[in-house]
Amino acid sequence: MPMDSTDLHGQNFDGFSVEIDADQQRGDIILDRGDMNTIAMGQREELRAVFEALDRDDRVRVIVLRAVGPNFSSGGYIRGFLEASPEHVSKLADNMAAPARCEKPVIAANRGFCFGVGFEVSLACDFRIASETVKYALPEQRLGQIPGSGGSARLQKMVGITRTKDMVMRSKRISGQQAHEWGIITEVVADDQLEATTDALVAELCEFAPLAQRTAKRLLNETEDTLLSLAIQLEGHCYARLRQSEDFREGVEAFHEKRPPNFLGR
Repeated sequence: MPMDSTDLHGQNFDGFSVEIDADQQRGDIILDRGDMNTIAMGQREELRAVFEALDRDDRVRVIVLRAVGPNFSSGGYIRGFLEASPEHVSKLADNMAAPARCEKPVIAANRGFCFGVGFEVSLACDFRIASETVKYALPEQRLGQIPGSGGSARLQKMVGITRTKDMVMRSKRISGQQAHEWGIITEVVADDQLEATTDALVAELCEFAPLAQRTAKRLLNETEDTLLSLAIQLEGHCYARLRQSEDFREGVEAFHEKRPPNFLGR
């Protein structure tokens, strides 16, 4: 049975909490398990369920994934891998792909260590805002393993095979600045500006038409691996669909009347 989003705020979860601010139209998932913010096996399934619940919540326009403390996450709880069944482990990538499946925009706010599954779930988000303190890595080779939550696949799509091999096969750490230069993150900011920059992006995203925003996210995600000719065709179909929306009519009328639009998501 799907999780009820009305019960999320203040509920006790495994290693994280949830805050919903209806006035700001945002829902925050906040990692909170000590300074290292390790992510346990069971926590991954709870995170997936919460992303799905926030995606259904009409009060929320934007979802934010952030953390308490100096580090976003140092990665997974290592011993949990030995205790989990092969069937459970095989679902890790599906759980951590939850941000990408959300129709709503998802922002990851990263600082400090962002390793392993912490990096992988951030890669599944739409926007990554990084503090200048951040270090990204996929260190699984040091454990005799490979990334198992979609990290190497998503990273290769973003930066190419050479840079991905450099990070994955050498367990190499890179800075926020380097990640920005490679196109992994949206913006790198001073550490004391991480929250304010995230807040500003949330407010900006809430100004756009919800239906067009959801359509753009799905179109871009689903055409990433398609031929250019097919991607253009799909874009045209989406454009034609939005042409019939109330939000598009409102946007055009507001433009000509020189007033802010009032988008309703229809």
